[in-house]
Amino acid sequence: MIAERRQWPPRWTATLLLLALLCCFFVPASSVKHDNFKTCSQSGFCKRNRQFADDVAASTSWTSPYVLDPASVTFKTGQLDAVVLKTVKEGEAKIRLPLTVTFLESGVARVTLDEERRAKGDIELRHDSKARKERYNEAGKWALVGGLKPSAGAALSPETEDGYTKVVYGKGSKHQAVIRHAPFGIDFQRDGETHVTFNERGYMNVEHWRPKVETPKEEPKQETKEGEAGGEEPKEEAKKPEESGEDESTWWDESFGGNTDSKPRGPEAVALDISFPGYAHVFGIPEHATRLSLKTTRGGENAYNEPYRLYNADVFEYEMDSPMTLYGAIPFMQAHRKGSTVGVFWLNAAETWIDITKKRNTANPLALGVEGHTDTQTHWMSESGLLDVFVFLGPTPQHLTRQYGELTGYTAMPQSFAIAYHQCRWNYVTDEDVTDVDRRFDKFNIPYDVIWLDIEYTQEKKYFTWDPLTFVDPDKMHKQLDKRDRKLVAIIDPHIKNTNDYPVIDELKKKDLAVKNKDGNQYEGWCWPGSSMWIDCFNPAAIDWWKGLFNYDKFKGTAHNTFIWNDMNEPSVFNGPETTMPKDNLHHGNWEHRDVHNINGMTFHNATYQAITERKKGELRRPFVLTRAFYSGSQRSAAMWTGDNQAEWAHLEASIPMVLNQGISGFPFGGADVGGFFGNPSKELLTRWYQAGIYYPFFRGHAHIDTRRREPYVAGSPYTEIITQALRLRYQLLPAWYTAFHEASTTGAPIVRPNFYVHPEDENGFAVDDQLYIGSTGLLAKPVTTEGAESVSVYIADTQPYYDYFDFTTYTGAGHHTVPAPLEKIPLLMQGGHIIPRRDRPRRSSGLMKYDPFTLVVVLDKDGNAVGTLYVDDGETFDYQMGAFIHRRFSFDGTRQILTSSNLETGQRTVKCEKYSKTMEKVRVEKIIIVGAPKAWQDKSEVVVMQEGDKESKRRTPVSLEFHAAEGKKASYAVVRDPKVYITKGWKIDFGRKGAGHEHHGHEH
Repeated sequence: MIAERRQWPPRWTATLLLLALLCCFFVPASSVKHDNFKTCSQSGFCKRNRQFADDVAASTSWTSPYVLDPASVTFKTGQLDAVVLKTVKEGEAKIRLPLTVTFLESGVARVTLDEERRAKGDIELRHDSKARKERYNEAGKWALVGGLKPSAGAALSPETEDGYTKVVYGKGSKHQAVIRHAPFGIDFQRDGETHVTFNERGYMNVEHWRPKVETPKEEPKQETKEGEAGGEEPKEEAKKPEESGEDESTWWDESFGGNTDSKPRGPEAVALDISFPGYAHVFGIPEHATRLSLKTTRGGENAYNEPYRLYNADVFEYEMDSPMTLYGAIPFMQAHRKGSTVGVFWLNAAETWIDITKKRNTANPLALGVEGHTDTQTHWMSESGLLDVFVFLGPTPQHLTRQYGELTGYTAMPQSFAIAYHQCRWNYVTDEDVTDVDRRFDKFNIPYDVIWLDIEYTQEKKYFTWDPLTFVDPDKMHKQLDKRDRKLVAIIDPHIKNTNDYPVIDELKKKDLAVKNKDGNQYEGWCWPGSSMWIDCFNPAAIDWWKGLFNYDKFKGTAHNTFIWNDMNEPSVFNGPETTMPKDNLHHGNWEHRDVHNINGMTFHNATYQAITERKKGELRRPFVLTRAFYSGSQRSAAMWTGDNQAEWAHLEASIPMVLNQGISGFPFGGADVGGFFGNPSKELLTRWYQAGIYYPFFRGHAHIDTRRREPYVAGSPYTEIITQALRLRYQLLPAWYTAFHEASTTGAPIVRPNFYVHPEDENGFAVDDQLYIGSTGLLAKPVTTEGAESVSVYIADTQPYYDYFDFTTYTGAGHHTVPAPLEKIPLLMQGGHIIPRRDRPRRSSGLMKYDPFTLVVVLDKDGNAVGTLYVDDGETFDYQMGAFIHRRFSFDGTRQILTSSNLETGQRTVKCEKYSKTMEKVRVEKIIIVGAPKAWQDKSEVVVMQEGDKESKRRTPVSLEFHAAEGKKASYAVVRDPKVYITKGWKIDFGRKGAGHEHHGHEH
C-alpha cells in the first residue's frame, strides 16, 4: 500500500473527502515523488565514492593506497587471514584492515574486510551516542543458514610468485584465488581463466574512523529544503579544499527532506570495484522496475545516469525503466556468457549503490581466430558495515542458484492453497462483503482459494482487532470460507498505534520492545494509525512477544484458515526521511538503523512466520506470509509482490522481467498485483493481466481503495469467461506448479525461468525477458503485454519441436515464431521431451482437488522421447519433511515405446510416508495424451498396461488407444483413457505391442 494517506485534523476532513472524491474520476498518472528520495549526488557516501572513482579514472599516476602485508598471511583449514594496510598520508600510521578469505566446501569463496580500530572499540562516538562502535557484523546471522563449512582441500599453491599469494580450491582444485599484494586485489580463476576481479580499477575505498576536528568558527548547518542535496556547505565555502583533500561536507551529519542524520561514527562507507572479464550480461540485484539484463549506469544511449540503488523504501507509484530503489534488496549479481555463469553476493544490509559499466575490447586484426569481447565492470558502495563478499564461479546458472540457496536458504515449501488464486482489494469493507464476494465466485463458477483483508478491517487501525461495526462476526465469515476449503489473509503491519486503551501498545511500551531513537527513547513516527511505534524484531524478546499475539485466544476472530500479510515493513514512516526511519535510530544491541535497514523487513516477516507456525499447540501447519520488504533469506519464510504498480500496459510488461529476476536471485515466490494497484484498467488490460498473472508464482488480484470493483465476474461477457478460462488453466496445471515449487525448495532453482537459465548456450537469447518457462516442465509462456495485439512473437532457442498447448500446432526451428493470440487465446507452448502432470476437473478451490485423478501430457521430442516428474504431498503440514510425499518420474522411451512410472524417493519409508500413501492409494491417472504420436500408431487400437501389485490375471491389461492424425501444422496425438494406474505405484504402458498372457512385474520399493 501507499504512504500518501494521512490522519488529518477534523477541520480538514470535509475538504479532503471532496478532493478524494474528485480524484476518483481520474486515473492516476505516473507520479513518483522524486524529491522524496535521494539521488546518488544527494547521498553523501555515494557522491564521495562516485567522485573517487572519477578521480581515479582520470588520473594517470594513481596507485591504490591498499596493500596486503605479506608477513601477516596465515592459512589454515581453508581460511586465509592477513592484514591489508591503508596509507592515508606518508609518515602517518597506516590503517589496519583485517582480511579473511574463506574457501568453502561448495566451491564458493568469501572475502571479509574489517577495520581493526573500530572492531576493538577504540573510537569515540559523537553526540554522546549509545550506538555500537564496531562495523555491523551480524548480517550473516539473519541472511545465512548454511554452506559455510571451510574446504579441507583448499591449499596454498606451490606456484609462488613475488607479490602474490595463490590459493587453489573447489572441486578438483579447478579454482584459484590470486591475491595481489600491492596494490591489493584478487583474481578469481576457474581452469586458469580469470572470471571475477576485485579492485582491478582501484576503486576500493574503506572510510576509516577519524576524530572530527572542530573548527573554531563553524557556522550552524542550515537545513535544506526537501529534495535538495543535504549537508553541503555554501558554495563559496565548498570551493575551499579541506586539509585532507577530501569533501567532508557529509562526513559528520547530513540533511535531507527536513531531517538531519547525526552520524555519530562519522564516515564509514565501504566500496569496491568488481569486474567480470568477458561477460556482456549481468542479472540480479532486485528489486528494480527494469529489464532482466541490467543496463549501464554512467550515461549514454539506452543507459541510466544513476547507479542501481538498494535501500528498501515505500515508493509511491513507482516508475518504469529505472534503477531507483523499491521495496526489497537482494545484493546478488550474476554474470553470464556462453559456457559460463559466475556471480557475487555483497552481504551488507546498509544503503547500497551499484554502478555498472561495460568495456568493449575489440579483436586485434593481426590475431587470427581471436574475437573481441565485452567486460562488465561494477562498482559497489555501501554506507556502513563490513566489506563481505561471496564469489561464485559456476560454471552454470544452476550451480549459482543452488550454492546461493545453500547459503541463504531455499524457498519454503508453501501450502498448496498459496500457489492458487488470491482475491484482494483495499478493501473488502465488511464481513458481509467478504461472504458476498465468496458466493459470487461460486455463482459464476470461478475458482479461487484466498480472500484478503486490507487495513480497514481493524478497529481504528489497531492491529489484532476487528471493527465491531463492519466485521461483526468474523467467526461466521471464516466458517463460510472453510466450507469450500478457502482461506482468509489479514494484514498486520509493524507500526503499532500509539493510543490509549489499546493493550498491544501498552505491552510494547512496558516490555520496552520498540525501536529506539538516537537518544535511546522509544521512537515515535507517523503511519496509517497516526502516531505509531515500531516493534524491533532484531530483539529476541520482541519476537517471543509477537508470536504470542497471534494465538487464537489473543487474536480473537481468527481461525485455522487465517494467514497474514506483512506490508509497510521497509519500514514505511510517513514523516521520516525518504518515507522511512531515521538512520540514527537504534535497534536491539544498539546497532544503528543505517546498519540494518535492508534486513529490517525480513526480521518482521520471519517473526510473523514463526507466530503462524506456533499459534496453537499441537497444530503444526505451514504458514503463509506475504511481505513487501525483503532481503537475502526472505525466501525461507515469505512470498513477495512487486508493490504499488499501476493499471497500465507498461506495468504489465515490466512485471515479467521483475518476477523472472526475483526467481534467479533466490526469491522465486513472487508476483505482481494483477490489474494494477492504482487506476482502473480497461477490460482488455484486465483480461490480458489475468492471462499473464497465471504465470506468476504468487498470483493475486489487488486494487486501490479508490478504484472501481474488478473481481473477475464484474467484467461481464466475454471478459469474465476469458478470465475464468485463464484461472482454470492455472488450476489445471497446479500439479506442475507444485512440482516446480518442490524443485525450488530443494535445489534453489527458479519457479519461472528466463531463456538464459534454460538455454545457457544460446547467445541470441541471453537478454530475452518477455517470456518464461515454468519449472522443468518445458511449458513456454509468452504473455500478451501490448494493447490490441492479435499475435505474439515467441523466441525458440533450440531445434526441438514446440506444440501449442491447446491445439498442438507445431513450431520448429531456432528463432522467432508468430503465435496467434486474439483476446481469448493464451499463448502457451510445450517443448518436446517433457511429460506434464495436470488435473482436468474444474473445482471451486484447490483444496477440493486433493484426491482428483491426474492427466499426463506426454510431449515427444524429435527423437520420440519424453521425461517428467510429479511431486505431491498433503499440501498443508510439515509431514513431507518426514517422508510423507509422492515423487514420481515418468519416462517415455521412444525406441521401446514404453511409458514408465518410477519412484524418485529412495530413502527409508517412514510411518508418515506409509500413512500418507494410504490416503492417496486410490488416486489414479485418468488420461494420458501423447503429443507428436508416431504415425505408425494410426492402426493401433490398444496398449498394454502392467502395474506393480496387480493380481496375476491383471499383470498385462489391454487398454484402448485413440489415435488422431496430424492436420496441417497440428501434430498427431493419441489418447489413453483410464489405464487404471495409480500415482502411488510403479507401472509400465507398452505402446509397441499388443498383449495377452503374463509377464512378471516385481514390487517396487
